[in-house]
Amino acid sequence: MKILLTHAYFLNDDPKEKVIMKPYPPLGILYVSAYLEQHGFQNEVFDSTFSNFETLQKQILETQPDVIGVYTNLMTKLNVLKLIQFVRVQKNLSTKIILGGPEVRHHKEKFLEYGADVIVFGEGEVTMLELMKHFSSPNQKTDSLKHITGIAFKNEEANAIVNEDRELIAELDTHPQPNRSKIDLQKYFDTWKKHHGQSVVSLSTMRGCPYDCKWCSRAVYGQSYRRRSPAKVVDEMQWLKENYQFDMIWFVDDVFTVNYPWLREFAAELEKRKLKMPYEIITRADRLNESIIQTLKQSGCHRVWIGAESGSQKIIDAMSRRVKVEQVRNMIQLSQQHGMQAGTFIMLGYPGETQDDIAETIHHLKVSDPDIFTLTVAYPIKGTPLYTEVQNDFIQPLPWESSSDRDIDFKRTYNRKFYDYAIRWVNNEVALHKAQKTKTISKIPMLKIKSVAAQVGMAFYKN
Repeated sequence: MKILLTHAYFLNDDPKEKVIMKPYPPLGILYVSAYLEQHGFQNEVFDSTFSNFETLQKQILETQPDVIGVYTNLMTKLNVLKLIQFVRVQKNLSTKIILGGPEVRHHKEKFLEYGADVIVFGEGEVTMLELMKHFSSPNQKTDSLKHITGIAFKNEEANAIVNEDRELIAELDTHPQPNRSKIDLQKYFDTWKKHHGQSVVSLSTMRGCPYDCKWCSRAVYGQSYRRRSPAKVVDEMQWLKENYQFDMIWFVDDVFTVNYPWLREFAAELEKRKLKMPYEIITRADRLNESIIQTLKQSGCHRVWIGAESGSQKIIDAMSRRVKVEQVRNMIQLSQQHGMQAGTFIMLGYPGETQDDIAETIHHLKVSDPDIFTLTVAYPIKGTPLYTEVQNDFIQPLPWESSSDRDIDFKRTYNRKFYDYAIRWVNNEVALHKAQKTKTISKIPMLKIKSVAAQVGMAFYKN
């Protein structure tokens, strides 16, 4: 049986990412690929990141796979629908289309109606193995899919059937590491090196997140926390070092320091093997303290991303972030004092946010003074508490087949255009503060003008 796995993300079609240029390999399908091969099912991976839709089409027509498994998220949804449509109009193809990833759980029936054969919601490895065993058997019967948990499918009467959720994988150590040999990692290294001066490889140590921030999707792993042992993680780091040349590791975990004993054991394992590799993480301020920061630094951590989302405690509480603004500020500063860079995330346009709250966010960024921060405008992802809260306030319902949740706008304190100028205000005010702090006199006048211009734009679109 010929199996093709892909993710339908094309870097050249993403104008925002072409500015950022920080592409990451598709670890999800690489985990599925490794697990299938561990159990005897050979497969091919089409890494679409540096390719294009036409080349993917050609690959499908030439290889005529029996099964295509496609990772689907908000960014790739429209390309996935385009791919389904392409496969379905090919009269000589009888390919089964299986979709997985965070986008599919809350849109199962829609994807099935559009032409997918099976939707995999939740973790994909074990489910995909059971599906491959089913589709490779000589006497396939649709009804037998009723016994495979974690899927939705259409029965012989074309009715959507949604099976029970699959239990989460309890022991991650038994699963193989991602099948990175299936893709050209050097392309990622070269892109990072060219645009950021360092080549980066991504690595996952855990699945799930025990926190309940209202805007965050838990469509794949649920509100769980499961982790590979420190020894297994360091095994993978060592293997990467022996097989590739790169500068830094990016741990993709949601809260890397959630478990203090795990972190200390991880650091001890690195020390025991004398393995020093620079790395970067995401965490929370309430899961940091001076001892943990010291452990991170000593074990090779180069940069800590500390979630804040807002400088207004009112908005942080509305998000159910369960953290104090002062904690975030203190941990950003403490991380820097111990020789690490500190980054943070900011979200504007959350329900109830006023211009005064945005001003508090600017104050927060000036006081905490992170080395880097990102700005986004809040949008509701289906299945999240935020989506439930604002779904009756959607401004204009959009056709499902030509939009994603990122396109949804809702009645906020101000209209959507206001936030375009609010982002400029925040960026210019913080840049102005840094210029004044470093006495970069030449930049100060223009930044003042840009900040005032942004505030004028905000005033124009405020009502």
